[in-house]
Amino acid sequence: MLDRNLVGDVLAETLRFGGDYGEFFLEDRYSTRLGLVGGKVETGISGREYGVGIRVFAGYNSVYAYTNQVTRENLLTVARDAAQALNNQNSSDTVRFRHGEFENQHPIRIYPESKDQRYRVELMRTAYHEAKTYNELIEQVRIRFMDEDQKVLIANTDGDFVEDRRVRTRMAIEAIAAKGSEKQSGFYGPGAHMGLEFYDRIDISDYAREAARIAVTMIQADQCPSGRFPVIIDNEFGGVIFHEACGHGLEASSVAKKTSVFADKLGEQIASPLVTAWDDGTIVNAWGSQNVDDEGTPTQRTLLIDKGILRGYMVDKLNGRRMNMHSTGSGRRQSYKFAPTSRMSNTFIDAGESTPEQIIANTEYGLYARYMGGGSVNPATGEFNFAVNEGYMVRNGKIAEPVRGATLIGRGAEVLKQIDMVGNNLALGQGMCGAASGSIPANVGQPMLRVSEMTVGGRKGKGDRHEA
Repeated sequence: MLDRNLVGDVLAETLRFGGDYGEFFLEDRYSTRLGLVGGKVETGISGREYGVGIRVFAGYNSVYAYTNQVTRENLLTVARDAAQALNNQNSSDTVRFRHGEFENQHPIRIYPESKDQRYRVELMRTAYHEAKTYNELIEQVRIRFMDEDQKVLIANTDGDFVEDRRVRTRMAIEAIAAKGSEKQSGFYGPGAHMGLEFYDRIDISDYAREAARIAVTMIQADQCPSGRFPVIIDNEFGGVIFHEACGHGLEASSVAKKTSVFADKLGEQIASPLVTAWDDGTIVNAWGSQNVDDEGTPTQRTLLIDKGILRGYMVDKLNGRRMNMHSTGSGRRQSYKFAPTSRMSNTFIDAGESTPEQIIANTEYGLYARYMGGGSVNPATGEFNFAVNEGYMVRNGKIAEPVRGATLIGRGAEVLKQIDMVGNNLALGQGMCGAASGSIPANVGQPMLRVSEMTVGGRKGKGDRHEA
């Protein structure tokens, strides 16, 4: 993508003018974004993003600069200015690159450039038709489609010089049901680190009908009662609570600053003995996977929690310095305009031994959250508030009537200890995660699990956990 000698000269400049570590990140990305509403394409954006980010360390301090003028003279100037901003003395200016080959773990068969826009629009119209005709209560359907082809070159003064190519695609389907003045929506957004062969491996019609089914079910549901009672959270996107309320607290960006409730707790029991959790950036073609992270470190499968014991954090290079830990291949960024920091990739609670049927049958009274929606989290305390997109009451060991308007309220660290059943049906769900280094693709996941008691918000009045 760029001459190796030029990259070496730029990195040498970061050392010559004060840095003790320099990093070079070149990105060349083509992306397409389409939006369809009411069966018609309303938005369409295709474009190229090209530029370089240069980061310099001096001890625990860092400076980041970026440019889209990729000329020798300008790159040297940017590197020199960034290094001088650290006001440090360093006599070394030698950079020797190692051989940076690695085995591609995420094969791509159909690159986005090989298909014209009619292919994408036809896929979107198929999803639209299936969702819109599912039921007469479906009032509107919105479809968003994206694909991107990102090539990166990452080099640093440790001698790493790697190039990677990442292709991703995703379709987001939102169906809206209406009844009188009320509206309810259902959503599904499958995606993968994969080319357009992804749509040969899934049936997009199934996802469209599922989004419509959720909306139709919820528009006819009664309001959810409030109170504290057992909550069963189903697999796949149910893992968003662990991601938001616990996962961010296990990122080195908050652990190094001691702003996480999980800081300095390695080896301590922080969760139920039934809970084992991972961050795994190596899962083949998974939405949050990469061969190397955005600092050039190979991604890995990192054990976070083992049978309730905290065993590890997700660590990037800069915070690794501060914590005296090696990188876990967790440095990620939205684009060359963002400095990388520790982020999640595919983060999930591992499968347990109970079947979903056993979990339901062992619950006398509670809430079953089949699909979770969005919410808010205080990253320092882990306090969260999440909406349930599709919920049901559980009575006498059976799934009963659907309920809507439910919210789950709690603290991540407390909920981890109250998990008393873990299912065997692990599945991952796709999402976009926003934090200091921008918006990145990330998988959340878990099997079905039960929290023994949790605060549930609802409009129907107080629920009774012993109600027959």
